[in-house]
Amino acid sequence: MESIRVGIVADPAAPTVIARRLTDLSPLDGRDAWDITVVSEPFTTGSEDVDTAVGRLQDHARRQDWDLVVGLTELPLHDHEGRHLLVESDPQRQAAVLSLPALGGLRMQTRARRAVRSLVSDMADPSTRTEHQTTLPRLRGRWRLLSGMVLANRPWLLVPGLKSALVAALATGAVATVNSTVWLLASSLSWWRLVVATIASIALVVAWLIIDGELWDRPDDDSPRARERSRLYNASTVVTLLVGMLICYAALYVVNLAWAFFVLDSDVISSSVNAPVGHSDLFVLTWFVASAATVGGGLGSGLESDEAIRAAAYSKREQDRRDRLARAGDR
Repeated sequence: MESIRVGIVADPAAPTVIARRLTDLSPLDGRDAWDITVVSEPFTTGSEDVDTAVGRLQDHARRQDWDLVVGLTELPLHDHEGRHLLVESDPQRQAAVLSLPALGGLRMQTRARRAVRSLVSDMADPSTRTEHQTTLPRLRGRWRLLSGMVLANRPWLLVPGLKSALVAALATGAVATVNSTVWLLASSLSWWRLVVATIASIALVVAWLIIDGELWDRPDDDSPRARERSRLYNASTVVTLLVGMLICYAALYVVNLAWAFFVLDSDVISSSVNAPVGHSDLFVLTWFVASAATVGGGLGSGLESDEAIRAAAYSKREQDRRDRLARAGDR
């Protein structure tokens, strides 16, 4: 039985990792086996048009002598009416593009495996070779696409991407923890003021990162499609930074709490604030210190290079796109 030669062309980074775990795919109906080859290449770079991407995939198939080809991209796909797409396939040309962010932020590997198997099975079966699109629901699909883009950005990379800011925040927190004025302020704040301080500190740092790093995306033109794309990219950037800063905030809190339990004496604090202080009050003190240290550390983010900030905020696909736009602007 002759096997079907299948090519998977994947954008660099996460899509390539996912694609390389799909080489063992096989049909579920016992038909011809699949011989799968993976190529890592930014095949969507330089074009936001899905038809162009499908054409490039077909060129790959001709050069590599593949029977059919599937592209995995971090690019959000849209139809001509502006609706978000999961899949654009052209079985007549034996090519399909799968938007990984449209799979959502959870179990992406499992969902990608299921989607690619379905695409290959449909294109390999002559009786089902009809062109089709898989459209996401407008509201729920938008959130699903956004969560997938945030996952592709890997917000946890913001922590090593802001080394200088974290060092500045830790230094600020260490000094503030042993300051009697900070003790007085922390003891006088109600829980809702502490919540507001937390939200405000994280929001300020996120705003500073966006402004200082010039992370805000602007539409290529005045078309509704371009504006919608920019809104989507900007939303993913903001959510990515918020998640990354929440991780940083939690890390600061844990470190400052350990520092407070190590160096502070409840009796000393009690005499300073003229009120009894227990170990539970150190959690409140650390909460306030973490908010103040977050703002102080945010200033240190200016010491980081733009590349470090953008690497933490953008997926590889978005970095390629923004670099292309920057080069076009310079010309």
